[in-house]
Amino acid sequence: MTKEVKEIIKLDDGREILLTTGKLAKQAHGSVEVRMGKTHILATVVSSLEAKEGVDFLPLTVDYREKFAADGRFPGGFLKREARPTDQEILVMRLVDRILRPMFPKDYHAEVQIMISLNSHDENVKPDALAALAASTAITLSDIPFNGPISECRVSRINNKFVINPSSEDLENADIDLMVGASHNSIAMVEGEMSEVSEKEMIDAIKIAHEAIKIQCDAQLKLAEKANIAKEKREYCHELHNDELRQRILKETYDKIYKVAAEGLSKNERSTQLKEIKSDWVESLTDEELESYDENLINLYYSKSEKEAIRDLALNEGKRLDGRNTKEIRDIWCEIDYLNSPHGSSVFTRGQTQSLTTVTLGSATDVNRLDGVTYQGHEKFYLHYNFPPFSTGEARMLRGTSRREIGHGNLAQRALKNMIPDDNPYTVRIVSDILESNGSSSMATVCAGTLALMDAGIKIKKPVSGIAMGLISDQNDTNKYAILSDILGDEDHLGDMDFKICGTEKGITACQMDIKVQGLSYDILSEALEQAREGRIHILNKLIETIAEPRKELKPQTPKIITLKVPKSTIGGIIGPGGKIIQELQTATETNISIEEIDDQGIVEILGTDQQKINLAVEKIKSIAFVPEIGEVYKGKVKSIMPYGAFVGISANTDGLLHVSEIDWKRVEKVEDVLKEGDTIEVKLIDIDERSGKLKLSRKVLLPKPAKEKK
Repeated sequence: MTKEVKEIIKLDDGREILLTTGKLAKQAHGSVEVRMGKTHILATVVSSLEAKEGVDFLPLTVDYREKFAADGRFPGGFLKREARPTDQEILVMRLVDRILRPMFPKDYHAEVQIMISLNSHDENVKPDALAALAASTAITLSDIPFNGPISECRVSRINNKFVINPSSEDLENADIDLMVGASHNSIAMVEGEMSEVSEKEMIDAIKIAHEAIKIQCDAQLKLAEKANIAKEKREYCHELHNDELRQRILKETYDKIYKVAAEGLSKNERSTQLKEIKSDWVESLTDEELESYDENLINLYYSKSEKEAIRDLALNEGKRLDGRNTKEIRDIWCEIDYLNSPHGSSVFTRGQTQSLTTVTLGSATDVNRLDGVTYQGHEKFYLHYNFPPFSTGEARMLRGTSRREIGHGNLAQRALKNMIPDDNPYTVRIVSDILESNGSSSMATVCAGTLALMDAGIKIKKPVSGIAMGLISDQNDTNKYAILSDILGDEDHLGDMDFKICGTEKGITACQMDIKVQGLSYDILSEALEQAREGRIHILNKLIETIAEPRKELKPQTPKIITLKVPKSTIGGIIGPGGKIIQELQTATETNISIEEIDDQGIVEILGTDQQKINLAVEKIKSIAFVPEIGEVYKGKVKSIMPYGAFVGISANTDGLLHVSEIDWKRVEKVEDVLKEGDTIEVKLIDIDERSGKLKLSRKVLLPKPAKEKK
């Protein structure tokens, strides 16, 4: 007999989220169904009973998949089955992973696999806002050690009103779109985009989301109680420690590490000297000590000694690894027009982080087409971020685009996309290649992207800059902390926060925050945002010094784009059978031609570099799509002469009859007396026969009418 247990979460607007367990996937260590409207999500979690030998981290895998059947659709491609995850699915995986990972005990190293599947889709429900709730509930219903529950929700501001988990349609009118992850007590993750909002407005949104999350956390505990899930979690022992060794390493290396950290050395110099401290200490051991001490524990405790010394340096002296104070931004240099062939290019360097970025402008055929379960459409502006191994001095296997690259690229894209003007005719692709990395490469991408866009001549609304903020806090004294501007890679690794904020001079356009500690106060968050604003403006001024405004003229190698509107009925004629006409025209004119139907009209885009050939393409399309209008005057060519008049071509494929009576005000005996084949004349369209569609032209109405003779 299946025991099904339910718990309902009620939203302020009357909508409900239903949590159910006990019916599906009962062999998993924890499983839950989440329903909202027609949306159905199944989340399961399984964890190995023991950790694999030599594993000193949490091997957590979060997999989120959207089934095409959820929307009554077939997968694209030859195999007709779901295969590699889409970028959207990967972004949801990252959202869930980032909020869950810090909530597991630090000494828990058994493999954990969380699988989340969207099995039914409601177009009015965004499933990404429910994925973390589903995952956390599954873990809460299991015996897996977990310092939760947690949850995530979307908070948006629509018409000056905050809404939790709005519909896709409502979201289009939002000026704040934030995903917030939190436990009952503290915020752990924030990610989203905004329309140049203030720091205070952003914090207000986070507070609203946190209140909703508290309700969702309570619901998870209530469901577990109803299901008679024991609060006791499984026992484990994944680490063996030697406190005597830990104390000895700390005592004998801390001062040396502190001294090196305080010297403000470069990344490579500092790394070399810190390795030497460790190797010297190991060499100081006797043979008996070497045999008795575990090498893995030596590495672990020395790393902890490094972490403690570097953190204390910031807390005690307000001094950082590279010698900066807590608010200081690394040296910046940037260039535009760095490459000759791209339509726009830039180099942005901040300290030891460097981005080489290009902008390519194209037509509607170059859009990024999206064909997922929850969204089908296209992007006219998109950004790709590449992080090659040489940027950190490494040689490692290349395995395609990583989840990290997708996530960082998405953040930079969201930061910049609202600055692209609505009337921009081009499809815009930005590519950021990270050539050096020592922290905050995604923010370097935002800055380099701004420069490259302006170099390309895109009339962006405002320049955007980005900065990454860090935090080092004393776990024993909540009033002792250091907020770090423009963090290094080591400060990200050793610190308690990674907070990326992008924006214009007016306000924030995108952000991403991860917290590694529990209990970040709103006061610290407000202080971090204000410090970030100061740093952001400083960086913005450096960008403006490089290029104050977008180029007034496009570069010579940039294709020109002409947009035409044609009647819907003429689209087929322009394309031709099997695309023959348009393909031949593109070949003949060396242009790229795309046609899109919008609001019962055909929108034709012609892209090319040679203006004469573009004009030729325009002329040809206009002639194919020609629709005569009564009352219009046309310049036509006499094609043939008949006893009753002349046939005049007013376009390449359209002729009309100029009757002998309409040639002149005076009587014309012979047409040949006035007109010859090949003559170019102006005529007016005076009528179109309703039955036959034949055109009636007049020349005389364009001539001065002679005065009547007096009788």
